[in-house]
Amino acid sequence: MRKNFGAKPWSYPQPVFIVATYDEEGTPDAMNAAWGGIDLDDQINLCLSAGHKTVKNLLATKAFTVSMGTVEQLVACDYVGIVSGNKEPDKFAKAGFHAMKSEFVNAPLIDELPMAIECELISYDSETCHLVGRIINVSADESVLDEKGKIDPAKLRPITFDPVHNDYLVIGEKVGNAFKDGVALR
Repeated sequence: MRKNFGAKPWSYPQPVFIVATYDEEGTPDAMNAAWGGIDLDDQINLCLSAGHKTVKNLLATKAFTVSMGTVEQLVACDYVGIVSGNKEPDKFAKAGFHAMKSEFVNAPLIDELPMAIECELISYDSETCHLVGRIINVSADESVLDEKGKIDPAKLRPITFDPVHNDYLVIGEKVGNAFKDGVALR
């Protein structure tokens, strides 16, 4: 028997995305965003309220980065989600983050978060909070690459948001082979 919960924004996994921007003076800012995902080969969608400093910044610069929150940086990732850049101008530094300018877009890469999606703004609707970005580049620190030079989730240790219990969970255990294991049912 199933239990019905009604219309809820619940799905698994919900990534912990850390969205980073520069303000008009070149100061980095970051926020935690759990509602988002890839919908086309070169597009990312996020649900971000218009009142966020990060949103104001990306509307001005037309660029942003999206880093994967990690186990090692869980406290800092949570902090940038509970503190407003509108009220705490040193939020980025207080999180212990250090910025490096992206080679591809006018937005910061966060040194402490080893994987990022570098994006240009396509559109933003302030009424629905729907943001669409064009993926220009994906970058990853060599420390999270495997022997073939690809991103290794076990080394990256990305976290996800559990919206039912307000917990963070870690990803990394391999349980199968995509586009291969199902062949057994043919």
